[in-house]
Amino acid sequence: MVRARSISEEFSSGDAKYRDNDEPVQGPHGRDPRYNKDKEDKERGDEEMIKVYDGNSSLRRRIFRVITIPRQATTEQVLTSALRAFHITKDSSNFYLTDLYATEETELCDPTPVLNLNRKEGKRPAVFLRFKDNESGEVRVYPGKLQISESFCIVPVTETTTVTDLIQESLQRFNLKSANSEDYRCRQILLDRDVSGRVLSPEEKPWDIVKQLGKDSIRQMELMRFYLQLKQDPHGPNLALFVGNLPPNLSERNYENMLTEFLGKENKFSSIGPIYYEYGSMVIIYEDSNKAVKALYTLRESKYEDKHLLVMLLPSIEPSMVPSGVQPLLVFVNVKSGGCQGLQLISSFRKLLNPFQVFDLDNGGPLPGLYVFRHIKHYRILVCGGDGTIGWVLQCLDNVGQDSECSSPACAIVPLGTGNDLARVLCWGSGYTGDEDPLNLLRDVIDAEEIILDRWTVVFHPEEKDDKSQMSTNAAVGASSTSEDNTQIFVMNNYFGLGIDADLCLDFHNAREENPNKFNSRIRNKGVYVKMGLRKMVGRKPCKDLHNQIRLEVDGKLVDLPQVEGIIILNILSWGSGANPWGPDKEDQFNKPNHWDGMLEVVGVTGVMHLGQIQSGLRGAMRIAQGGHIKIRLHSDIPVQVDGEPWVQSPGEIVVLKSALKATMLKKNKIKRRNTEPSILPANGEGGKSTDE
Repeated sequence: MVRARSISEEFSSGDAKYRDNDEPVQGPHGRDPRYNKDKEDKERGDEEMIKVYDGNSSLRRRIFRVITIPRQATTEQVLTSALRAFHITKDSSNFYLTDLYATEETELCDPTPVLNLNRKEGKRPAVFLRFKDNESGEVRVYPGKLQISESFCIVPVTETTTVTDLIQESLQRFNLKSANSEDYRCRQILLDRDVSGRVLSPEEKPWDIVKQLGKDSIRQMELMRFYLQLKQDPHGPNLALFVGNLPPNLSERNYENMLTEFLGKENKFSSIGPIYYEYGSMVIIYEDSNKAVKALYTLRESKYEDKHLLVMLLPSIEPSMVPSGVQPLLVFVNVKSGGCQGLQLISSFRKLLNPFQVFDLDNGGPLPGLYVFRHIKHYRILVCGGDGTIGWVLQCLDNVGQDSECSSPACAIVPLGTGNDLARVLCWGSGYTGDEDPLNLLRDVIDAEEIILDRWTVVFHPEEKDDKSQMSTNAAVGASSTSEDNTQIFVMNNYFGLGIDADLCLDFHNAREENPNKFNSRIRNKGVYVKMGLRKMVGRKPCKDLHNQIRLEVDGKLVDLPQVEGIIILNILSWGSGANPWGPDKEDQFNKPNHWDGMLEVVGVTGVMHLGQIQSGLRGAMRIAQGGHIKIRLHSDIPVQVDGEPWVQSPGEIVVLKSALKATMLKKNKIKRRNTEPSILPANGEGGKSTDE
């Protein structure tokens, strides 16, 4: 299983992430990283830029954050700025600073330390942010699944306090005085990693754990939680393992035999849960927790065709655990979207919510989270990713909805992709910048309005010819189904294009597949797209006279096509990162469009220059038709794209018709929030057990 980089491995400072050569990996606001430090010093005058490491781990990895402070700043002011850079809100008296380049590491006590910091040639002054090695302190213990009104309790600890002592004191503070402490255990969880965590042994010392984490990474210390749990789950002994990376579309018997071969008969599972055939994934159930843990590690070491299996121990969320009138929030984060923003959001949401509500899509996709929430009657989903990620989640909902209590939970969006057209239409913005407060994002989900999004089925019927003329596709795995006669069926949420738009999309897709690391910036991606368009203008004309190569019918009527190089069929009025090809309202024969009226809008573009004018807002596309049933006959190989997934389609017939599938989406409410809004957190302002109300 590929582990996402820990948040402690990649820090950001304001707009920039820095490495130890004092050059930002990505300059602030896109600034050239080869900036002139001497010039910047002169411009700043009486200010100083100081590197801050938050522990030994960050020094080993040579990753730090930078603060800018007056040269006459006091030690307390420098400490406050350092804590703020790492979003630490605890009492500053628990922390201190040391000079990284001093011969011995001692606490900074100089009233104005900046000018007296040791310096190395060519490097900024640097300090360590340290957690004080006191003999005693406080830790927070969270109740997890326990039916307790408090979100956590604070327990005083010393160097001699054991986990057994911590459990006994926590039970007292949670008012479970009659409970037997031997029935409970304590689990340590790091919110930016595997939230199943590890069970602490009774003799371990919680304060030593905290101090060691603080020495290695204060950021990690802030993301650590102690959870109190019953050793025997009151909802039953069953433990569920999600297993992925198996071959798709085998029979249940084949999957069972394959897993038994990996595990051995002595450690076989009790039963198989749902099988997600087209994804090569399933859930297996154990009634013995020791067997489950053994199976977890055995399967993680197992491979199919040189690829490790993906295995996760899934939490159990029962309806009885959800208070009356509360809609829990299931959060999906695509860490591959938006640079490192996804990793930051995972950590933030796991701090604000119960960490079992937040799923990293890099680990098994949406299916594990949907399985965990399958018995919850009313819940909402927050998808952090691009349009493709949203389509992925909706597609998985289509496949598992009939087996869930809530078949169509409403979905909100934190846009992390490049285009984010659906997010724009639903008022979630053009792209998450990292400046938004995650708590406000959750409040926006509470206030959001439920709406229906029409969805459409796109059916491709290639002509029956030899294999060389069959459809060549680069579409995402699982995005379609294929019948024996090579008919392919896609679900379309946003738009469908033929011709020059799809051709550009295909060029971009192929370039990104060849060099994915060069396409992790929205601005850079758009720049590449523009360059490709310019090359098309002066090069070949692959879609010239498209109107002569296709036949278009809308609602059973043949449509005379103007001279165009591209056709775009719109379900939403945002395309190409926020452009509206349909154009503003005007008096003509067409109805005012929306994304729930059961109608599609068909527009034409005359070439690359016209596409650029549409994206710049200078022109609209050519309005051609509106309708709910579209049939297109292709007479030659033509590039096509469905929701940004492109390929070259061979001659044949394409039918676009209303899908039986619908999506319930959440539209952000732009009205200023009232002070009487429902609270997402308890009054003490800390999460860990709260859900979206």
